[in-house]
Amino acid sequence: MSELLYVPVLRARQHAAEAYAWLPPADQRRIAPLWNLPPRPGTAAPALTAEFRKDLGSVGAVHRHSDGWIDAPFADETQVAVLADLVDEYCVYGRLQPVTGPDRSALQQATSFETAARSGRSVGIRVRVTGEWDAGTAEAVRSLVARADPGVRVDLLLDMGAVLASRPDAGKEALRALDALYPVAPWREVCVLSGGFPHTTADMLEQGLHEEPRGDWAMWHDITQSGRPYAPVLKFGDYGTQPADAIAKPSSAQKGGPDWGFLRYTTERTFVMSKILHKGRERSDKLAFNRAAARRIVELTSFRGPMAGAAETWLRDLAGGGEKTGQFETWLTVGDAQHMAYVAHTLRRQ
Repeated sequence: MSELLYVPVLRARQHAAEAYAWLPPADQRRIAPLWNLPPRPGTAAPALTAEFRKDLGSVGAVHRHSDGWIDAPFADETQVAVLADLVDEYCVYGRLQPVTGPDRSALQQATSFETAARSGRSVGIRVRVTGEWDAGTAEAVRSLVARADPGVRVDLLLDMGAVLASRPDAGKEALRALDALYPVAPWREVCVLSGGFPHTTADMLEQGLHEEPRGDWAMWHDITQSGRPYAPVLKFGDYGTQPADAIAKPSSAQKGGPDWGFLRYTTERTFVMSKILHKGRERSDKLAFNRAAARRIVELTSFRGPMAGAAETWLRDLAGGGEKTGQFETWLTVGDAQHMAYVAHTLRRQ
């Protein structure tokens, strides 16, 4: 995984795969997503296989020349058995790597290690810290890694979950976890996954643009400026431009939904949001409203311009009179694409 800079946590869905595909190859080689298969509660085995294969197909199609991890953190024991062969297929014959963790079942842990051994690739050890660091977790991780074949390389994926401005202690807890986990194994990569795009309400967007601080970025600076000897080798990760708990939403399509969404844009210190309409007005009114929504972002002094990537080009075109305003999936694609490109370029300059 040469030149790795950034690990976005993404849902294994078509819109997220498309956002990754929008990135130029040079950026894709520096960005290794941690793809999460969505929950599929109550789905019977034949349909489950078909639906998971569709999710994996979307992801595998954009990883012909770049690496990533694939995880199913919400799969129950029955689903783990169904998934084992599918994940193995995309890891052995593709560029993906399996993920396990100390909180997973013995079956899931064993199949992940077996897949890593067959594929000759690494296995991600995902360790979640939802509040205060639990000192006993380090021993659980040590025991888990000891079960791997000696030839299997291991990656530490320290998952700090939603790191919002209301959680100023996140950097301290991440350092406590890293101090305990870094000596546990000869990690190939050590990635700190943080951040959570805020839950957005209609009231937040009534005054036009709305900005929220990037708690993930503040936490990252706390870690990298700590003076720890391992700090230079750490890799940054985040949850993109959706709330951290969005990956836990079931995959089943929802009919209806709100008559509005929002465009997302990332700056150095803030997430910027601009309300956009999905339905509920005449087409001409909706089109004018949505062009204005894009224009508010394009007119920001921090807007990086169409040369920055496909997402900025899309925003520029809509603001300038474009007819295609897209749907929810389009807005997610645009948001994730601009965010991934910006974060990777920022990290490359550091």
